[in-house]
Amino acid sequence: MSKTIKIDPVTRIEGHARILLECDDSGAISEANFCVNELRGFERILVGMEASTMPQVTARICGVCPTAHHLVAAKALDNAAGVELPPAAKLLREFMYMGHFIHSHSLSLFVLAGPDLVFGLNGNMATQNIVGMVDADPELTKKGLRLRSLGQKINETIGGRGIHPVTAVAGGISFKLSDGQFQRLQELTAESVQLVHELAQKTKTMLFDLLDANPVLLDRLNSESWYLGTVKGGKLNVYDGMLRPMDAAGASRQEFAPEAYKEMMSERAVQNSYAKEVYLNMAGGEQMYRVGPLARINVADGMETPLAQKEFELFKKQFSTPCHNAVLQLYAKLIELVYCCEKAHELVNDPALRGEARVAADYKGKTGIAHIEAPRGTLIHEYDIDDRGIVRAANMIIATQQNTAAINNSLKEGANNLLKETSDEAMLNSLEFVVRCYDPCLACSTHAIGKMALDVDISKGGRIIRRIRRNTNA
Repeated sequence: MSKTIKIDPVTRIEGHARILLECDDSGAISEANFCVNELRGFERILVGMEASTMPQVTARICGVCPTAHHLVAAKALDNAAGVELPPAAKLLREFMYMGHFIHSHSLSLFVLAGPDLVFGLNGNMATQNIVGMVDADPELTKKGLRLRSLGQKINETIGGRGIHPVTAVAGGISFKLSDGQFQRLQELTAESVQLVHELAQKTKTMLFDLLDANPVLLDRLNSESWYLGTVKGGKLNVYDGMLRPMDAAGASRQEFAPEAYKEMMSERAVQNSYAKEVYLNMAGGEQMYRVGPLARINVADGMETPLAQKEFELFKKQFSTPCHNAVLQLYAKLIELVYCCEKAHELVNDPALRGEARVAADYKGKTGIAHIEAPRGTLIHEYDIDDRGIVRAANMIIATQQNTAAINNSLKEGANNLLKETSDEAMLNSLEFVVRCYDPCLACSTHAIGKMALDVDISKGGRIIRRIRRNTNA
């Protein structure tokens, strides 16, 4: 007789979801599902709107990664118009994006995953949060939050707003940097490089301490998959480049431009979640794949900045290529955080940064497709625009949708290896930790709301035989 374990919702992620585990007669997990609870349907909301508003409107999809939607929407309009941006526009957009990545990765590492690094997986839930971190390690917490703030200030200086930027438009950027803004950016980038250098080694040490204390995390959470990320000249790039797939054995497959995504990807609705699953159409079939920091580190040949390249080489030397371990998403994210701080410091010193930043762009009657690497993985926008400049159809491929199948696999693997002879609290902490390694951003597709309570129901023959409950307003 099978039974079901339900975790609803999962905490310390961006949005609300639940976990359903199906058990067979022996007690082993036969199926795992990461379920997104609610639907918002942004692709339908955009239909009938003026295409010129897409960079501003789509930024409202999410308060955590608005800059990703803002910039990819502008890039899609550029693509529809067939224009080449001035050098200053490209640099300013990428600079804005470095600020966003610094903010997002700092939030993920030091606020969402931070309690796991500081307290381990069996900490007291009353203190296993950012408030508890302030007491346990005030210096780390202060520096992590400061780095997040610096990234947000970079994003705000160039984007016009910290949360929902407004300056990226079809054909470029809507302003030129003033002397005051330029000086401010120099100060922000210099401090971010200093801080990330101070934080990098300690954060890595904490991660490896966590792995040493829980060896099963490295031994068992190695579900094989394909990977997808963006490279430019073979090196990791989160703003622009070609999409490079890698198979489960580590072989790079043919790179492709975002315009080919419909041929290269399959979207599929699933029964128990509002988030679609996405597969790669390659090697004669549909391939489960992952996107995000680990995928990008896997597919890239190297990094563009010195300390990030050093960490990249250490990662490649210590772990297999590709690295399949979900927990090492955190290490990959740290490498990217270092890269973005260093890259921002390089961009502020590029003399082309302060040139003309916009060209005319006529996108009416055309289709625009573009991609960008959101902090959580590849993001694609497509708009069909009529002769009056109105959006008649829109499609988005969100990172978390592309990771859903892999999250399910990791949950199944984790449940079968982490839940044996553990307490209720340890069970919840472990499964939530597995999900947090992917850093899913459910707001991009659902904007779910509600209390962050946590229920686990175990049923057998349609009757609940055990219930575990955690109530929190986190």
